[in-house]
Amino acid sequence: MITTKERVISVTYELKIHGTDEVIEVVKQDKPLLYIPGKGNLLSSFEEKLNDLDVGKSFDFILKAKEAYGPVNDQAIMDLPLSTFMVEGKIDSEMIKLGNTVPMRDNQGRQFNGKIIGITDDQIKMDFNHPLAGKDLNFKGEIADIREATADEITNGLYANSCGCGSEACEPSDCEDTSCDSSACGC
Repeated sequence: MITTKERVISVTYELKIHGTDEVIEVVKQDKPLLYIPGKGNLLSSFEEKLNDLDVGKSFDFILKAKEAYGPVNDQAIMDLPLSTFMVEGKIDSEMIKLGNTVPMRDNQGRQFNGKIIGITDDQIKMDFNHPLAGKDLNFKGEIADIREATADEITNGLYANSCGCGSEACEPSDCEDTSCDSSACGC
């Protein structure tokens, strides 16, 4: 049973937008989601739904948008001058396309991903909301394993010394899976 913060929980699941057949993510047995409860790496509402489960127990629940990524925030949709995207006086036409997600930085250096939702001759309309904002989520899966966390995992996290996506603990050539999913590998 998941009742302590000193355990590593392995979870497999399928995530869908509630009320649709649209599968957003599938986390399988060969690469389960690993987490230590209470570390703030997952939605707290997701962790709460799993708290009373043990290894082998299935789950099927819905997180309302307000419990997940919140409602769509209209203030996170903004028009930016086309000049913001110029590099050496040119626009990268492969990057600046409707539907593309573009990494951006604010004036404090924080990185945000923005989805291009409109393009005019002089402006780009971008949506900086989480892609799942405003959506109710349906998680269906199973607790695959529960084990005691090591002292190093408790102190430094699960991926501190591993060759995970974006890890500085290895060379890029050491990592075979280049299709890394940030929620599954600790990026």
